[in-house]
Amino acid sequence: QVQLVESGGGLVQPGGSLRLSCAASGSILRINDMGWYRQAPGKERELVATITGGGNTQYADSVTGRFTIARDNAENTVALQMNSVKPEDTAVYYCNADVISPLTPLRTSGSKIWGQGTLVTVSS
Repeated sequence: QVQLVESGGGLVQPGGSLRLSCAASGSILRINDMGWYRQAPGKERELVATITGGGNTQYADSVTGRFTIARDNAENTVALQMNSVKPEDTAVYYCNADVISPLTPLRTSGSKIWGQGTLVTVSS
């Protein structure tokens, strides 16, 4: 019964900044990889950024240098700092987490949980 809740979406001007956050709650022993994905109208869902349990990050080419992903393991949260946003960044943004349950503590791969998404609109 783990859930992820995103927040921080909204309307922002091109060139502006926005910070998205995602909080995981429920029966959690630990979280391995976490990531942010987005889906624009008429487009496939794509990976934006990912961060491992050890803090290693990867970014899509389209956001490298503009977006930053970070996590707080103590709080089970992940954030996406979006700077210098462009109209093509407009999408519903989803967070994802690989969650290890206290019931299966020895597993290295847990259940991949998705948030319900938060809409980011970049428009002037």
